[in-house]
Amino acid sequence: MINDFKPARRPAKSLRTSLDEQSEAQEDATETETFQTPEEVAAKQTLEASAESEQPVTTKTSEAGKKSALVPVSPSWRQKLALSWPPGKKEWISLAIMLVLIGVGSTGWLVTHHSTKAVSVATKIAAPAKIIPKAPTTVASTLSGLPVNPSVNKGPVTGVMIENSEFARPQSGLSQASVVFEAIAEGGITRFLALYQDTAPDNVGPIRSVRPYYEQWALGFDAALAHVGGSPEALADIKSWNVRDLDEFYNGSYYHRITTRQAPHNVYTAIATLNQLEAQKGYTSSTFTSFPRKSEAPSKQPTAATIHLTLSSSDYDVLYNYDASTNSYNRSEGGAPQIDANTNTQLSPKVVITMVIPYSLEADGYHSDYAVIGSGPVYVFQDGTVTTGRWTKSSNTSQIAFTNTSGKIIKLNPGQTWLTALAATTDVAYTP
Repeated sequence: MINDFKPARRPAKSLRTSLDEQSEAQEDATETETFQTPEEVAAKQTLEASAESEQPVTTKTSEAGKKSALVPVSPSWRQKLALSWPPGKKEWISLAIMLVLIGVGSTGWLVTHHSTKAVSVATKIAAPAKIIPKAPTTVASTLSGLPVNPSVNKGPVTGVMIENSEFARPQSGLSQASVVFEAIAEGGITRFLALYQDTAPDNVGPIRSVRPYYEQWALGFDAALAHVGGSPEALADIKSWNVRDLDEFYNGSYYHRITTRQAPHNVYTAIATLNQLEAQKGYTSSTFTSFPRKSEAPSKQPTAATIHLTLSSSDYDVLYNYDASTNSYNRSEGGAPQIDANTNTQLSPKVVITMVIPYSLEADGYHSDYAVIGSGPVYVFQDGTVTTGRWTKSSNTSQIAFTNTSGKIIKLNPGQTWLTALAATTDVAYTP
């Protein structure tokens, strides 16, 4: 019965509840402190430390079965990661340290990344990729001034002696030559020296003999010379002047004779065939000074629309009519348009030049001769106008130069240039 009157046993308080009650008691207590034994002080300190870290504690029992002290139990990894709320002093300190470490790390990464990127950009700016310019697809021809593949100027210039008797007309390949020289060969009959480098017609002719002045003109272009024999002086000069000789007499397999014309007006060749002969002889390139060139500038009011050239007789006298639509001069000879048999078109050079050159005969009294080394009057027709001045050639291998009355170089239009040797200034006439 006595047990019935015993007070009910209160449930055990948790560690946290005990600490909270103790804290409230301390706030309400007076300034007078209650006496505590050393054992009680130690137990209290252990309980406070365990509460702050939320570590469970256990009591260590002595051999006599009595409680001797409260000993903290090591927290698990889950408890280590858990944060109490509200955070305590240690949590705030830990959090601050973590934020500082994160900030320092992030700043270091940004500085390093930005520095590396800056160095990379600086390196690219300091050492840009090398740009190799493309080679030009075309350049001005050294011979004609027209646009050509750069390789063309590296090839040889080939000269061909083309006949102009009535039996030789119409000739083949004259319209495709870049430069043509015209002069009397013998007995008032004119002959042409046609120069090729830009083009290579398959049919050129008929081919006839050479004279010294043609050789001198060819030497100014470092050209090889295709011909069928020559005057006594010309054959001697070929050796003494070191002319690049392609004489048909010694290289017959590189020429052919057509059956539609009688000899000696039937010898022809192809420029590609002559190039093979040149390669065999080592004539693989030509070094010379080109004519100075300019852009075409057709005149709105031509001052030289027609040009009359007197060479020997009506069969060989020349008439040019200016064609404003093509800015060129249509050529007629012997009272009829002069036609190229290859193209069936009228010859129409861009530039017509007449040089007044002292004329005479060779020692045999038959073959013609011109004093082409020296200087004399010149008429340059282009763009429908005429420029007067002087021509000059100082040596066999030098190029002909053309200057106006003020001594300035006369520049020529690109395209075919036709040069004619006349005996006197009265042999040239022109009208608007």
